[in-house]
Amino acid sequence: MQLVHDFLEKSAQRTPDKIALVCGKSRFTYAQIDQMANRLAHALVSRGVKRGDRVLLWLPNSVEMVVAVFATLKANAVFVPVNVTTKQEKLVFLANNCRAAVLVAAGRHFETAVSTASAAPSIHTIIGTGAHTPPGKHTLSYDDIQATCQPICPPRQTIDQDLACLIYTSGSTGDPKGVMSAHSNVVFAASSIITYLQNTPDDIVINVLPLSFDYGLYQLLMTFKFGGTLVLENSFTYPAYILKRMAQERVTGFPGVPTIFALLLQMDLSPYDLSHLRYITNTAAALPPSHIEAIRQKFPQATLYSMYGLTETKRTLYLPPEELDRRPGSVGIAIPGTEVWLEDENGRRLGPGEIGELVIRGRHVMRGYWENPEATARRYRPGPLPGEQVCYSGDLFRMDKDGFFYFVGRQDDIIKSRGEKVAPKEVENVLYTLPGVTETAVIGIPDPILGQAIKAFIVTNDSTLTERDVLRHCRAHLEDYMVPQQIEFRESLPKTTSGKIKKTGLS
Repeated sequence: MQLVHDFLEKSAQRTPDKIALVCGKSRFTYAQIDQMANRLAHALVSRGVKRGDRVLLWLPNSVEMVVAVFATLKANAVFVPVNVTTKQEKLVFLANNCRAAVLVAAGRHFETAVSTASAAPSIHTIIGTGAHTPPGKHTLSYDDIQATCQPICPPRQTIDQDLACLIYTSGSTGDPKGVMSAHSNVVFAASSIITYLQNTPDDIVINVLPLSFDYGLYQLLMTFKFGGTLVLENSFTYPAYILKRMAQERVTGFPGVPTIFALLLQMDLSPYDLSHLRYITNTAAALPPSHIEAIRQKFPQATLYSMYGLTETKRTLYLPPEELDRRPGSVGIAIPGTEVWLEDENGRRLGPGEIGELVIRGRHVMRGYWENPEATARRYRPGPLPGEQVCYSGDLFRMDKDGFFYFVGRQDDIIKSRGEKVAPKEVENVLYTLPGVTETAVIGIPDPILGQAIKAFIVTNDSTLTERDVLRHCRAHLEDYMVPQQIEFRESLPKTTSGKIKKTGLS
């Protein structure tokens, strides 16, 4: 039986002095990360954290975030990663939804963390990182913990059927849903991906994706599992800096999303020595075949893996690189150890050339949505064996005669922008809180850089309301990736016969 924190502990036993994490100018060995995680785990348990408690991690990509992930698991608890740009209203919702016991926050957000805890009765402890954490009855300083707590790992109580993490994902209702990932799910998914990527301890992986995003999170988990080195960055805001880092650190693995690759395709890469780059991965949204060819020309020494996944199963499909020339539009076959097929709306299995919903079977199928049995029942349904659950993706695919799958579209209206899933309803709910907005509809429109751009249509009774006012309101209440790129004011919006806004006529 393997647990997720074994990834760190076993690598620390095998190669204690190897560099596990490069973060800015700092470098940390596996032994150092393990000891820091033990100290924080000890502090969590001393504050009453029990087996199965949820710990909310509202942190940027940082050594503190890495330590907090493994410390939570060592304390037999469940970590809940939250994007650091998440606004307080949503943070309160998440804390109350999962009944978080502890909130770990960056010091610069300490006041917001305290305010959040006052609106979330389940939170009994706040841990702040950095120098901005004043001492208090219900607060702890991360730095003090590292300076005073013993590097003792609490007794292990968790088994692989227990939850390791809750990863919140947007839904069509606008309320985020917590995908329940057991240790066994995470261990299997990480192992399967490592198998087809052929990772070894010599791999050095750079991660510019948020650790709150499951694609970014798994770069950490997988790298620590195979005993490599993770170069952790906060974003891809400055591509030239990232490319320079890749050259300096001799990076071998580069996970990205279409928006990142679209930027890279516009750059001259000749000043950077990327000769060590062994592989590139893409997921979150399918790459256009033209981009695939251009990326391969830009990075001729690297193998490109085109993939498809969803939080509810982590990874689902991958295209073996040797198939890129023959099937550039495909996102591949089932990842190792899993099975997929297509069904129509009546549950009939479909053959080559037919379009249907992708159904996924395997140990990477997560446990469902946290305390949301209705949504769980829609997504997770009985499988071929008694007691088994399979996942209905909600996405439409077709399959060729050789069993390779091609993405067609989504059954719902979830927008994928910058590699992130955005629920139009969540954006609309925020727009409706803006005085003067009487009707609004949010859709995704094709965009060569973003995959989909977010466009908001607004009907207002306030003639002074401007696009700048709308964007300012959105930036104050939404994560940055949810802010619309386009605003269009209209006198009215199309309606169905029942009076609902009809989005199919909007573009």
